[in-house]
Amino acid sequence: MPIQVLLVALPLVAWGLERLVESAQPKLALAGSTASVAQYLLSLHLYTPDVVVLDLDSEDCIESLAELHSRTKARILVVTGSSDEALHDRAVLAGARGVVDKRESASASILLKAIEKVHEGELWIDRNATSRIFLELARKKADRDIDPEQHKIARLTRREQQTIASLASDPSAPGKLVAEKLHISEHTLRNHLTSIYSKLGLTNRVDLYAYAHKHGLSTGD
Repeated sequence: MPIQVLLVALPLVAWGLERLVESAQPKLALAGSTASVAQYLLSLHLYTPDVVVLDLDSEDCIESLAELHSRTKARILVVTGSSDEALHDRAVLAGARGVVDKRESASASILLKAIEKVHEGELWIDRNATSRIFLELARKKADRDIDPEQHKIARLTRREQQTIASLASDPSAPGKLVAEKLHISEHTLRNHLTSIYSKLGLTNRVDLYAYAHKHGLSTGD
């Protein structure tokens, strides 16, 4: 059975891609062609492609790619003339199984091979891109796993953390004394507290004292 390929590209680009797919018969077969992701999604019932080839230069929208990925079982292969590695990575993170650079001299034969490999379940991305993408996935997983309160705490400056530690060590100390210990003015102390309350979602020193001891902020460097 030939691999059914659907093209999503503007007419001029699609014409060239159609000729390329037709030249690869009987391995490949043209399942159809649409000018945009939106047009394809409106006519999903008309097509049953194995691989969707999306020209990212025609459809310059990663959000459209993500929606396409969520609504079709077909594997998505992106072609682009852009050298922006971040764009390539975002395309893969949004659901593309590979990226083919149209600027390469052998891009036509590369695209045909990429279609076959993606259909077989492989990823068509270079080693450097693989490393970048896995690092980004690991970072996103770490962000999901971290305690939401740690996100807030991570936004505190070093000086704000020292202010919290000082207040937590002596919650009844007047502001003037706390400011002197930190070698800052009372006005600066008030500014620090305003920022701290905003970042941590607190309203007063009593709440701050409890928060500091609960989250290990009662000692500062």
